[in-house]
Amino acid sequence: MLKRCYSRLATALAKKNIVGLSLQQLQHELATIAEARKYTAQQVWEHMYRRGITDFQDMTNLSKTLRSELEARYKIHYGFVQLSQVSRDQTRKWLVGFDDDPRAVVESVLIPEPDRATLCVSSQIGCSLQCSFCHTGTQKLFRSLTASEVVGQYMIAAKEANDFNSTTRKTVSNMVFMGQGEPLYNWRQVRQAIQILTDTNGIAMPKHKITVSTSGVVPLIPNVASDVGVSLAISLHATRNDLRDVLVPLNKTFPLELVLEACSNYAQLMGNRGRRITFEYVMLDGVNDSPSEARDLVRLLRQLPSHVNLIPFNPWPGSIYRTSKPERIEKFATIVMDSGVHCTVRRPRGQDIMAACGQLKSSAEKKRNLVV
Repeated sequence: MLKRCYSRLATALAKKNIVGLSLQQLQHELATIAEARKYTAQQVWEHMYRRGITDFQDMTNLSKTLRSELEARYKIHYGFVQLSQVSRDQTRKWLVGFDDDPRAVVESVLIPEPDRATLCVSSQIGCSLQCSFCHTGTQKLFRSLTASEVVGQYMIAAKEANDFNSTTRKTVSNMVFMGQGEPLYNWRQVRQAIQILTDTNGIAMPKHKITVSTSGVVPLIPNVASDVGVSLAISLHATRNDLRDVLVPLNKTFPLELVLEACSNYAQLMGNRGRRITFEYVMLDGVNDSPSEARDLVRLLRQLPSHVNLIPFNPWPGSIYRTSKPERIEKFATIVMDSGVHCTVRRPRGQDIMAACGQLKSSAEKKRNLVV
């Protein structure tokens, strides 16, 4: 039995996965098949991304010969779901593996709301940034994800939500690159994944419903507008360079002044398509939550189309920080809003399954101790 399982796995891994290929790449790939026509790639694309089909034999508008040839060469594979957990608040977290290496796993989280559901996806396995308040930062970077592995996280969530069979509004309505990793340090693959997700002949997710969050990789921030035209979020968390150097060490390379200048360039490139730039600000007790820092935040952001998202710190084992007191958060938010800057306080979701903001970590050692 064990030998048969390993044999099936080896066969599956040997086939080329066509999830994550651009339409042009898929056309080039299928051009080597005698039975394929110019429109075959478009047909396969629509089967994959409009209908969620993973078995070539179910693509009944293709000839039997062509289906068999596709099945022999290729696979439609999203990743292996190794763990699925549901929080008391109905937040769902998946641990997804992508090959036979036990380290090649990430977490993605679906956060349901009455009027939408937001999927938080990862762009890398681990993270190199080592932000001091973030649990993911304690997991060393293993590697960046491919476009296939990014798109696969969406496909798993959409399948689970039955979105491909729905004739009404899709459950997975929004997507944020706020999971593990720094998206702009994997921009080529993230960009291709976004282009697939927004293609109008496939998944057709509206661009304004996708947000790329960065800790401040300044040279590539304008590319979020020029390459894909999606929404932008900045992991800010401090109003002074000396404090941000500690909380977000990338600030030593790209200080606040450069980050804000890049945000201005992004806003200009977006033009009329633009929405507010989200500035994420984790609330750390006695660290960055004073009224004076709220006023400094307003001063920094006043000239930008800004939305401040205050995030009560989500505890994780070994952290040195504590969550700001509710009244402290409320006072901070009031100062920001009364100064004319849009501000919201994020409600913690999925804390009981370690799925909340800043809690994601996919080490194999941790998962061996979990019970599904």
